[in-house]
Amino acid sequence: MSGTQNRQVWLRSRPTGIPQASDFGLREVALPTIEDGGFLVQNQFLSADPAMRGWINDSYNYETRIEIGDTMRAFTAGVIVESRNDSFAVGDQVMGLFGWQEFAAATPAQVWRRVGEKDLPLSLSLGVLGLNGLTAYFGLLDVLHPVAGETVVVSTAAGSVGSAVGQIAKIKGCRTVGIAGGPDKVRQCVEEFGYDAAIDYKNTDDLDAALVEHCPDGIDAYFDNTSGPIHDAVLRHINVHARIAICGTATYATWEPWHQGPRPERHLLVKRATMQGFLTTDYIPRFDEAASDLAGWIREGRITYREDIHEGIDKARGAIAELYSGSNAGKLIIRV
Repeated sequence: MSGTQNRQVWLRSRPTGIPQASDFGLREVALPTIEDGGFLVQNQFLSADPAMRGWINDSYNYETRIEIGDTMRAFTAGVIVESRNDSFAVGDQVMGLFGWQEFAAATPAQVWRRVGEKDLPLSLSLGVLGLNGLTAYFGLLDVLHPVAGETVVVSTAAGSVGSAVGQIAKIKGCRTVGIAGGPDKVRQCVEEFGYDAAIDYKNTDDLDAALVEHCPDGIDAYFDNTSGPIHDAVLRHINVHARIAICGTATYATWEPWHQGPRPERHLLVKRATMQGFLTTDYIPRFDEAASDLAGWIREGRITYREDIHEGIDKARGAIAELYSGSNAGKLIIRV
């Protein structure tokens, strides 16, 4: 690989709100060298995820903050092209935190999963077979514990995580109701992802009435990707012993008084409900188990997916802003 250059997307400035393309730069550096026990990954696909906003802002987050000048931390999928580790061979496909760059000198600790589904596209390891699908799998099955016949409500239901949640819940025999923004996404929920019903929160004057209409027996489980007013509305309709999984807080990006408003305590007490936050990293030892189930459901046609693939590493610079605008039409991926 001598003589090859490595292009990287790096953090140019600290954003005050949603990161924009101008907050990132593109640079060309020498190809990294690998140490004993390491290997060189040639990234083929780069992921853009909402969590990346939290990795670069000034507030507390569960990951170490990315500093100005750093290559942007990101999940990527690629192929090992050089190795000094007997357990990782040239040609192996891997997914991990290798950053927005063409090549990464990596260690086993950075690998989230070896990709063994050679009959399926490698890009899926960043979506339904990657962080998004794994989040849906564990958040639904291990946190919400759905039972056949129950009503499961999902916010951001047409998104990469939400669409997988709804489909897995259907596989488990549940009635599914999605909450999404705009008629196109509502249509996707029902026609593509198999939801029994979907609510367009952007064009619904009375979200409570819509929830009553589509959840006549109440809500047994809620997969929350948003927080904020949607969360407050759902709480008013949960059943006794309902379960709530806190996966994302996307509303915090646009809803200023998130720290005010209704409180959940009375609903949780009176209905003996449980509300739990979780991180997919809690389940790393079980990733292969989950990926095997998800891949099987894809092959059987029981899970479908959407990908929005942009061409060229420079497209990564504006990817986070695109996510928060909702303009992407599926899992947002950059093909290097």
